[in-house]
Amino acid sequence: QAADSKREQFRQYLEKSGVLDMLTKVLVALYEEPEKPDSALDFLKHHLGASAPENPEIEALRLEVAEMKEKYEAVLEENLKLKNKVKVY
Repeated sequence: QAADSKREQFRQYLEKSGVLDMLTKVLVALYEEPEKPDSALDFLKHHLGASAPENPEIEALRLEVAEMKEKYEAVLEENLKLKNKVKVY
């Protein structure tokens, strides 16, 4: 009976923390997939990871990457213009 009590407490903990709801949603999404993925485990990992709260550090790094991509594109464009000028001379 102690094991049943522990299980019930754990189930309540999972329910209160939203774990059961999240798992249910991901499993329903997998069930509703018209073409089942080769790896159900990878599907679960991807969908659970994608729905996890965003780490502020990760968001800052994403912004930095976006800025660097813009700068890179500008440098490529400037490089192309300079190459064309060199060809003229």
